[in-house]
Amino acid sequence: MEDAERSPGSKRKTLLEGANLKGLRAREFFARQLMLPEWMVDIPSYLKKDWFVMPRPEGQRCLVISANGITLSRQRNGRILHSFPSALPNGARTKEVAAGSHVYCILDCIFHEPDKTYYVIDMMCWRGYSLFDCTAEFRFFWMTTKLAETGALGAPSAHHHYQFSVVPVYECNVAALQAVYSGPVPFQRDGILFYNRHALYELGLTPLVVVWKDAQCSQYLLDTDSQGNVPTYQQVVLELRSDGSVVTCDDPPVIFGTLAPEFLEQNARHLKPGMLIRFAIGDQGLSLVEGKPVVADIHFEGIANKNRARRADSCTKILFQYAARHGALTINDIVAAIETSDEEGDTSMG
Repeated sequence: MEDAERSPGSKRKTLLEGANLKGLRAREFFARQLMLPEWMVDIPSYLKKDWFVMPRPEGQRCLVISANGITLSRQRNGRILHSFPSALPNGARTKEVAAGSHVYCILDCIFHEPDKTYYVIDMMCWRGYSLFDCTAEFRFFWMTTKLAETGALGAPSAHHHYQFSVVPVYECNVAALQAVYSGPVPFQRDGILFYNRHALYELGLTPLVVVWKDAQCSQYLLDTDSQGNVPTYQQVVLELRSDGSVVTCDDPPVIFGTLAPEFLEQNARHLKPGMLIRFAIGDQGLSLVEGKPVVADIHFEGIANKNRARRADSCTKILFQYAARHGALTINDIVAAIETSDEEGDTSMG
């Protein structure tokens, strides 16, 4: 039963059933329906042979679902961003795109506010056909060809309220990396995404998709507070467990510390297991063994913003942000890794 529940077909079915949920239940459900990248704290093996690279648009990550004559977009926290007609299959009540209830599409997008455009970075379902169990290589092929075959990439109109555009995907070689890093793009860049060509679309965190950025290709290298300022001390969001430990969203979770029993008792009315809590990393920083923290100098700051996605930070996000303050991987490091693979005879398509 457990394997069946995790099958690609059941994921597709569950997503459609989730469309019938309302209010808080719907938000909590859709907050768990995206594949989330880990952060590049180490360079993946076989980078040139097994990986694609694409520029990451700045904006709101969201699911876009077209079904039953309407198109909905939902943010990472599950809230509806837009409800609108579109030229996606069954995305509007017009004869050109209307179809039976078995026809629906699910796209993984980033909404770029300055040009009101949904930039498509992945495709999960197309006209009722599930792509969850297809490799990234196949999904990207369908993403570029199927969207181009419809009017979905056309200019906004009365029955197609927002522009859609496919983010270009490249084989991971030096020329492509440089183009993705600093070449012209029609959007504000917010880092680089790397996809393993064999990766299936798995919900939640996956090491087969990683994100990297620096100050040149992103104006948000370091996390900011609610006022848009970079705090003096790195902020992290962790989940409180019943034993008082505070952990990341990884599977299995990584423990970053434990709150004192007296502190929990004094704040029992406000701090409950499962809550997300904000901490600052103090002057003693993090001590790592094999890439995992064994000692973390964390200090309680308060309860996390309730509008964020209902999950703690991942371990790689915390480590990436920490490295960004103390010496992170550079674009030259990544270029060197690709050039080394060339010297070792590692070849790729194109």
